[in-house]
Amino acid sequence: MSHTPHELGEEFPDKAALISDLKQSDAHFAKLAEEYHAVNRAVHRAESNVEPVSEQAETEMRKARAALKDEIWGILAKA
Repeated sequence: MSHTPHELGEEFPDKAALISDLKQSDAHFAKLAEEYHAVNRAVHRAESNVEPVSEQAETEMRKARAALKDEIWGILAKA
């Protein structure tokens, strides 16, 4: 399996344990993390031309990933 950049553990390395804990204890956080993971994989597949998409679609996926990351960071910062 290839390395996918922008995984949550890489984005927030100092919060890895907290991310793991919240995935187990907070259903909303777990849902956000799963959505982030799915969008991140889609972006990676588009960027590597495994599943090519239009430039506009790729931009929208990146915006969705950024929005999810911001929401996840908001939760991590308060925890």
